[in-house]
This record gives sequence, C-alpha cells and structure tokens, in this order.
Amino acid sequence: MSKPGKARFRLSAVKASYAEAVGGELVEVETDDGKTYTFPHPLFTDDQRNKELEAAEGDSGKARVLLGDQWDAYMKSGGDANGLMLVYMAVRAESQDTMGKHRPPRR
Repeated sequence: MSKPGKARFRLSAVKASYAEAVGGELVEVETDDGKTYTFPHPLFTDDQRNKELEAAEGDSGKARVLLGDQWDAYMKSGGDANGLMLVYMAVRAESQDTMGKHRPPRR
C-alpha cells in the first residue's frame, strides 16, 4: 500500500493510457496501392530496435530497421525510405505534443 500523498502508478495502466492517447502501439503506413505496413510507435519501440535505428545509416537503413520483414513488400508497393522516415518524424513530433498534455492514471 502506498503512503498518503505519494504518487503510485500501475505500469500496465500507464502504458495503456499512452497507447490510447497516441492511437496505439503501432503506426500504420498506407502506400498508394492501398497496402498497409506497420512499425512500432516511437514510444513503444524496444531497446534493441532503438539501438539498431541509431546504428543504421541513412533513411534507407533506418526504414529497413523500422519495417523489418515488410521492407521488400513496402518497396514493391511504391514506398520509399524517405517517405517512411518523414512519417516516423511526424509521429515522433506529434507524440511529444501528446505527452506534454496527457496525464496517465495513477492506479
């Protein structure tokens, strides 16, 4: 039991609250041919993938890390690395705004 006046957060509730606030744990990208591809929302990207993103060179390298096994299909659908990275940057910027306004539940 927490002490009076102390903040206590339930991790699962906080994560769910932020996922709802930003539209989910995955980002969907639709190519012009109507196919949809996903990558983890920047708030929910695991440590390993973050390390791989930091180590990747250029938009192409980073986009490949984000999409993983979906990369070839994404490219065949008319997608491009620069476009995907623009989406990624937009999602990051939008989530910064959301995080500044959002207040997660305390339990």
